[in-house]
Amino acid sequence: MTDAAFSKSEMMIVAAARELAGQRVCFVGVGLPNIAVNLAQRTVAPDIELVYEAGVFGARPARLPLSIGDPTIVTGATAATSMFELFAFYLQGGLIDVGFLGAAQIDRFGNINTTVIGDYDAPATRLPGSGGACEIAINARHVFVIMRQTRRSFVERIDFRTSPGNAAGADDVRRRAEQRWLGQGPSVVVTDLGIYRFGEDGEMRLESLHPGATIDKVREAIGWDVKLASPVATTQEPTERELQLIRVELDPGGAYTK
Repeated sequence: MTDAAFSKSEMMIVAAARELAGQRVCFVGVGLPNIAVNLAQRTVAPDIELVYEAGVFGARPARLPLSIGDPTIVTGATAATSMFELFAFYLQGGLIDVGFLGAAQIDRFGNINTTVIGDYDAPATRLPGSGGACEIAINARHVFVIMRQTRRSFVERIDFRTSPGNAAGADDVRRRAEQRWLGQGPSVVVTDLGIYRFGEDGEMRLESLHPGATIDKVREAIGWDVKLASPVATTQEPTERELQLIRVELDPGGAYTK
């Protein structure tokens, strides 16, 4: 299969889904994480328990949910409870292995902005805000992020810190301990160009390039001098089955892939 046989968005979704192999419980964020985790449940992680903010644990949706409040997430679920109980007893109780989030902006340490673009008091764009993302970022054992990569979204300094990223220096390490945050912070970011992981310094580095992407394209679409793994790998292309699941079962209208 050549890179012309699939879109950049399809490659991103497939790569993100594969990251969930071996994971047990995943808190699903709004947007792109929704299709990635549902693809993972149909491929690399058939036993994964999906958790949705509306109050559902162990979701096994028969179709791709239209939102976190879609009734399909309740069918076959392990538990349907209140949002308070979900956050207090499951998330804050340390039962979430992975929080899978999207973002409008992200910096090199994985700090996420989903609140405003521009000045907070007079923003150029008002975004949806945190929802449960900040609590997920703090309390899930690991945080995965999926988002399209541009210089406007991968920035040197985010306009608003909605969800905290990795510890950067002794002050941040001490702050996490003082606040009793359960999570270790972001561990992987998947974009339409490649896959990033985080080093011991808390900063992301490019680990894998998707087919058709280049280092030059990555550097053109990022707001800092990005670190590179040695060597940078090449992401495995989507399989026919993965593409069929996306195109026929999960997203026949192309809402996520166009």
